[in-house]
Amino acid sequence: MNSSKHPAGFTLIELMITVAIIAILAAIAYPSYTDYVMRAKRSDGKAALLQVQLAEEKWRANHTSYGSSADINISVSPDGYYAINYSGIGANSYTITAVPGFTDAKCGSLGIDQAGTKSNAGTDSVQNCWGK
Repeated sequence: MNSSKHPAGFTLIELMITVAIIAILAAIAYPSYTDYVMRAKRSDGKAALLQVQLAEEKWRANHTSYGSSADINISVSPDGYYAINYSGIGANSYTITAVPGFTDAKCGSLGIDQAGTKSNAGTDSVQNCWGK
């Protein structure tokens, strides 16, 4: 027999306050999480471009021009989030583009050329896309 005047358990108000606190925390955390995931995917594309750039310079050191996609043989990023496109391949120039296999409105495709000039096709600046 319970001699206490207060019954054991949670009231509906306590439960609603707890749910509201969890919802507020989730509303703050989810955008940060999705931003982190997007930056992690972008780093996969940047790693692929730098890997291809290194392979192009190695190829050029041993040949009279930069290598084609068949010569370099890198067509996707290490984690597979980006497809690698080669263009403007010549004796003194190349442009490599990493095209995302997902929607990235901020940065879109990432690019780099033989001079190390970085680019992107999204709405955000090159510094923000390549710097983070």
